[in-house]
Amino acid sequence: MYPNREEAERILKEAEELNPGVWADHSRTTAHCAGKIAEYSGMDSEKAYVLGLLHDIGRRFGRSYLRHVSDGYSYMMSLGYDDVARVCLTHSFSNRQIETYVGDFDTTEEETKLLRTKLAEVTIDDYDNLIKMCDAIAGTEGVMNILDRMEDVRSRYGRYDPGMRKENLELVEYFERKMGMNLYEAVEKDTYKPSDHR
Repeated sequence: MYPNREEAERILKEAEELNPGVWADHSRTTAHCAGKIAEYSGMDSEKAYVLGLLHDIGRRFGRSYLRHVSDGYSYMMSLGYDDVARVCLTHSFSNRQIETYVGDFDTTEEETKLLRTKLAEVTIDDYDNLIKMCDAIAGTEGVMNILDRMEDVRSRYGRYDPGMRKENLELVEYFERKMGMNLYEAVEKDTYKPSDHR
């Protein structure tokens, strides 16, 4: 229920042409981190990479906030990529609560209802948590310390949900235990640059 890496990269490239911006390099960094962590954790690294690459694909439709979640979910469902649609939905919220979203609520009433309904149906798994955490360490120029990245988001949006912050830090500990190694070593924090992988 997800495309192969080549197709996922084509989908991202097309989206980047439709809506140019740093979001695409953020997505590449998320994919890199997800693939590496999955590899060290005994998860499917190809699936993790693809999910990370396309988690923000709703941005292909233009500048938006919460709407990128519903746009991404609906777009991926229309292509039959249910696993990708799922992470488009789950990556932006703590405990499946739409109120924890950091950013403007620019969805229609219908889109908001769709998000609430679909979130209620999801049982969060390791891939949902992996993409959520990788989203929280993925900068536009490479991997960031999670505390710095959360502060960056807070400074841009004026707030960062305390529950999301706590959950992200717990996920770092969880995946470090799962890998048996330091998170930032696993994702090559000091050397990875998304610009090298366009």
